[in-house]
Amino acid sequence: RNHSATHLMHKALREVLGDHVAQKGSQVTPDRTRFDFSHGQPLSDEEIREIEQLVNAEILANAEAQAQVMALEDAQNSGAMMLFGEKYGETVRVLSIGSSKELCGGTHVQRTGDIGLFKVVAEGGVAAGVRRVEAITGSNALAYAQNLEGTLKGVAALLKATPHDVPARVAAAQDQIRALEKEIASLKGKLASSQGDELVAQAIDIQGVKVLAAKLEGADAATLRNTLDQLKNKLKTAVIVLAAVDGGKVQLAAGVTADVLAKPAAKVKAGELVNFVAQQVGGKGGGKPDMAMAGGTDASALPQALAGVQAWVAERL
Repeated sequence: RNHSATHLMHKALREVLGDHVAQKGSQVTPDRTRFDFSHGQPLSDEEIREIEQLVNAEILANAEAQAQVMALEDAQNSGAMMLFGEKYGETVRVLSIGSSKELCGGTHVQRTGDIGLFKVVAEGGVAAGVRRVEAITGSNALAYAQNLEGTLKGVAALLKATPHDVPARVAAAQDQIRALEKEIASLKGKLASSQGDELVAQAIDIQGVKVLAAKLEGADAATLRNTLDQLKNKLKTAVIVLAAVDGGKVQLAAGVTADVLAKPAAKVKAGELVNFVAQQVGGKGGGKPDMAMAGGTDASALPQALAGVQAWVAERL
């Protein structure tokens, strides 16, 4: 079945994609057929569907397969497909199956209808200018279709919809998810902003520089950055480290205002500071002198790491 379907697929590929299609390799197993051919771009869904329709039309026609042994010259004159670079003897076996006529010495079905059903299951590139199609036939193709149908019905049941309505329901769910994500981001920003107002009072003055190291509840990386910018504006002259914990993972953000960076004696850079904290929580990071991000995996070490920020800054001012 799979071998015979390969002949029909080769013919269909040439009809749909063009005469430049030439076999570059193939493998036929009891489970499937794999066919490599010359073509410069991925096959579209429409092209694959057209190839499947052509092959299945040949199967439904139930034409008899015929094999003839003849002289090589006669085979060439008959229009039989030959593999470029293949060495043939004086006599060859020509297989006619459906509208396909190729030189082949392999085993085939008696009629195209014996293939049962043809379905392409994979398409991809294997080398420059070479594509690969994998297909299945017979009971394997039926089982494949039934499995897909079962999966679709399962998704439909979860969505409380009919299989026909699944695409629309999924699209609606995606729209709802995006709206909720925006709402969550907005709420996180408001929460962080309210926490930021409270954190201003926790900043410690070290030689005229406000130093703040604190944990923000419920924040993500974007919220840390936004809150860091807000705190820079409020504290004016400052060195800040903010942290957030989500599922045991630590997110860190460090910022240094421009006037602190401009101090001749100061050696405080956000990239070095965030890395100092990150190393204590099982991570690493870095960035620009005025702003840097990092991550870590040991949330239990975060309180002690934040507690060491004041001394680290004091040494470098």
